[in-house]
Amino acid sequence: MALVPCQVLRVAILLSYCSILCAFNAIDMPAHQTYGGRWKFLTFIDLVIQAVFFGTCVLTDLSSLLTKGSDSQEQERQLKKLISLRDWMMAVLAFPVGVFVVTMFWSLYIYDREVVYPKLLDNFIPSWLNHGMHHANSEDIPPR
Repeated sequence: MALVPCQVLRVAILLSYCSILCAFNAIDMPAHQTYGGRWKFLTFIDLVIQAVFFGTCVLTDLSSLLTKGSDSQEQERQLKKLISLRDWMMAVLAFPVGVFVVTMFWSLYIYDREVVYPKLLDNFIPSWLNHGMHHANSEDIPPR
């Protein structure tokens, strides 16, 4: 029951997304006080999707490690359901939304920064957090 490096990497990515979400939630921006709050930003929705996806990946990895030597048909059936949920989340939510956010944000940022990330936001959001929210996504490490 040894951990595979990709399993350790998924745990690290999950912790990274959780820390980025906590840092983003700690920021008090005027835009967060209006209708929709943080949920009106596709970037925030993508962060939540990525965190849930990687949480599902970690849960799948843990379940497969714990049921490795088991002969229980019920556990195998539940594991297959969890794997298919993980794969569905990757295909339908995490990958398409993640690629869209990264592609659109950086394309618009290069074209005209003020459209998507005005210089005023530099006072609220540090550059490391901006990079974490708009750069690393699930397309960097697909499930097995």
